[in-house]
Amino acid sequence: MPLEIIRNDITKVEADAIVNTANPEVAYGAGVDSAIYAAAGAEELLAERAKIGRMVPGAAAVTPAFKLSAKYIIHTVGPVWQGGDHGEAETVASCYRNALNLAKENDCESIAFPLIATGTYGFPKDLALKIAIAEISSFLFENDMTVYMVVYDKEAFVLSGKLFSDVTEYIKENEILQRQEREYPTESSYPFAKRRRRLLDAAANVREREPRLEQTVFDALSESMSPDLLLSELDDYQELSSPINMSVDASAGAIVDASADAIGIDERLKNKGATFQESLFRIIDRKGLKDSVVYKKANIDRRLFSKIKSNVDYKPSKQTVLAFAIALELNLDETLDLLGRAGMTLSKSSEFDIIMEYCIDNRITNIMDINCILFDHDQPLLGA
Repeated sequence: MPLEIIRNDITKVEADAIVNTANPEVAYGAGVDSAIYAAAGAEELLAERAKIGRMVPGAAAVTPAFKLSAKYIIHTVGPVWQGGDHGEAETVASCYRNALNLAKENDCESIAFPLIATGTYGFPKDLALKIAIAEISSFLFENDMTVYMVVYDKEAFVLSGKLFSDVTEYIKENEILQRQEREYPTESSYPFAKRRRRLLDAAANVREREPRLEQTVFDALSESMSPDLLLSELDDYQELSSPINMSVDASAGAIVDASADAIGIDERLKNKGATFQESLFRIIDRKGLKDSVVYKKANIDRRLFSKIKSNVDYKPSKQTVLAFAIALELNLDETLDLLGRAGMTLSKSSEFDIIMEYCIDNRITNIMDINCILFDHDQPLLGA
C-alpha cells in the first residue's frame, strides 16, 4: 500500500531511502540518529555528513546509506518543542515535505520515516503523527511512492483524543451485546441481509408481473437502503426472467418468496448478480469519480488498481474491499453489499470488523485516520 504504518527498527526496513532525524551540527546524538550512524558505519557516514555542514530545522539533505540496505539516508532536522508557539508544527511539516521531495528527486520508489522530533526534542507524538499523515497523504495524492511510517514499539505510538476513546468504548459495547445475544437469543436477530435479498428479488419482478405489490415492495426498500444501493441492486436483478410467487406478510411488512425452492441451480446461476469488480466500477461511474482519485483515497497501489480493473473475477482481500468502501464514502448497507460481492461480510465477533463498522457509521472517511485507529488496536491496515 502507498502508506503503511509498521513496527520495526528503522535501520532494518528495506526501502530506497531511510530518513534520519539529524543533529543540526556535524555530529550525531541519541535515538534514531545514533542507531542509523551505528548501522550504516559511523565514520563513513559522518564524513559525508560533514560535506553538508550545519543544517537548519526543517531542512533536508541526502547521503549514501553505506551498510544499510537502503540506497540513501535523508537527513532532516526537527524542532525542539517549546510549547507549540514557536512554529514547531510547520517546521516538522517542512521536514516531511523536504524529505519526500528529495526522495522523488533521487528516483526513490520507497521511503521510511520515523516520527520526527518526538524523541529527545520532545515534540508531542500524537501531533507529530497527525502532521506526518497529512504531509505524506498530500504528497501521495500527486506522486506514486511507497511510504513507511516506522514505529519502534507500542509505547512510541501514543494516540490521544476523543475519537480513539470512542472507538475503544464502541468495541466494549459490542462485546457486551455479543454476550447478551448468546445468553438471550431471539427471533429479532434474523439476518437483515436475507430479508433485503427477498425484497430485491421481489422488486425485480414486481414491475411487470405484480404491479399491485409495487408500492409495498418499494416502501419496504426505502426504509432499509440508500438510493445508490437500491439502484445498484436493481441493476443486478432487472434481467431476471423466472416468475416468483409473492405474498405480503402484513405483520412483518416483508415479501415472501414462495417458489424459491423450485428454482434449480442452473437457473440461479444464470441470474447471479454483479461481481465485486463490476459493482466497484459501477459505483465509481455513478459517482462520477476519476480512477486516480479513488485508488489514492483508498491507499491502493496504482498497479493493483489496474489489475482489478482488467479482471472481472478479481478476488480482493477484505482490507481492499473496505478501503474502496471508505474511499467511495459508502454507508454501512452499501459497504455490506460490496463485501457480499466478494463473498464477505462484517462480523460482530471480529475487532477489526467492529472498528470498521464504527468508522463507517460515524462517517470517518480519511483512510489514514482509520489506519491509525487500526494500528493502535493491533489490526491489519486498509489498502494494498
